[in-house]
Amino acid sequence: MKITITDLASKWFHDDMGVTTGNGVRFYGKTYGKTAVHSGFSIGIMRDDEPHQPIAMVEKDGVNYYVNDRDEWFFKGYDLTVDYDEQNDGPKYDYTPNNE
Repeated sequence: MKITITDLASKWFHDDMGVTTGNGVRFYGKTYGKTAVHSGFSIGIMRDDEPHQPIAMVEKDGVNYYVNDRDEWFFKGYDLTVDYDEQNDGPKYDYTPNNE
């Protein structure tokens, strides 16, 4: 799995979530909702500066963005691109199939 954070998404995380250099943001699967590839589940985000056995991690503008091993079920088979959605003033998520 690969995580990509766009420049606009990074700016949103810094401005709206208040993350700074050395902080972390964890992506995880949660019940209820819907994504482009999941029904009954949606993606969650939380500030978490201490990754626990990450399966994917990328550093962007000093912040570590990652997925822990316990959420592999949600992301298995996909790469994640996080961008900024101007209309909703928040992140948007694109899932790209990979060869996992």
